[in-house]
Amino acid sequence: MEETPSGTTTDVYGPYPTGYLKHSVEGRMIALIVRGDRQRPAGAVPSATEAAALFRGMLSYAGTYVVSGDEITHHVDASWNEAWTGTDQRRLFRIEGRRLTLSTPPSPDPFSGKMSVRRLVFEKLE
Repeated sequence: MEETPSGTTTDVYGPYPTGYLKHSVEGRMIALIVRGDRQRPAGAVPSATEAAALFRGMLSYAGTYVVSGDEITHHVDASWNEAWTGTDQRRLFRIEGRRLTLSTPPSPDPFSGKMSVRRLVFEKLE
């Protein structure tokens, strides 16, 4: 994440996040991103504190998508954060070899509320 206008950068999901992004030819998509350092709960059912930390350490949503030029819009049908359900999530994209970079326009960060640009880089799996 890069805060605007300060330019301060932060690894929102830590230095080694993991996840998947899938776009189907039928126009459906799903995204799941988690911090690489999420802590396993002490028991089978997370405590309220553990559950909050797990929630803050992930992002997940699904829906349909459309591409226009160098922009992709995800129409969110279901989300880890109900505030996103029913919204359109616009992203600029760039493909370089096996890597896909998605960037948000300047907008409030869903966790901190600070104006920022968030960038995610995905590498195609075989």
